[in-house]
Amino acid sequence: MSRLYEKYRDEIRGRLKEELEKKNIMMVPKLEKIVVNSGVGEATQNIKALDKVMEELAIVTGQKPSLRRARKSIAQFRLREGMPVGATVTLRGIRMYEFLDRLISVVLPRIKDFRGISPRSFDGRGNYTLALKDQLVFPEIDYNKVENQKGMAVTIVTSADKDGDALALLKALGMPFR
Repeated sequence: MSRLYEKYRDEIRGRLKEELEKKNIMMVPKLEKIVVNSGVGEATQNIKALDKVMEELAIVTGQKPSLRRARKSIAQFRLREGMPVGATVTLRGIRMYEFLDRLISVVLPRIKDFRGISPRSFDGRGNYTLALKDQLVFPEIDYNKVENQKGMAVTIVTSADKDGDALALLKALGMPFR
């Protein structure tokens, strides 16, 4: 069991039920999945760059990433339909809670000049997206093996139907909002 999941199950869920005035414990918002996504624009010229990103995503998440291909051709970018352009990992269950726990307690405090994350990155449906500019904030990645910095997007999908409920959930889980 994950430390964060046990905290959610034992403490946070009951407190959120009271705070959000939900009639049933099943109406309390919960995490559904976390999607970690990294686009590799230079993969059109150098396919090895994509292999490196996939390897780093696997190290960070503990799960094998899936390859993402271009949906349509764009001549200015020398991109053809079906070319590999990124990698993504979808985390659920215990792995999801362990990744979020590491993100909150280890990764975010390692960001230079970190003052908290913006509470304005919700999509209107209770999902939160966080962009990381550098993969080196994860302690699992060896600094000496990184050739160039790659960013990634972390999308936290919740069962909340409103942004306010999702914000309350993420604050209760320990997300450091400004």
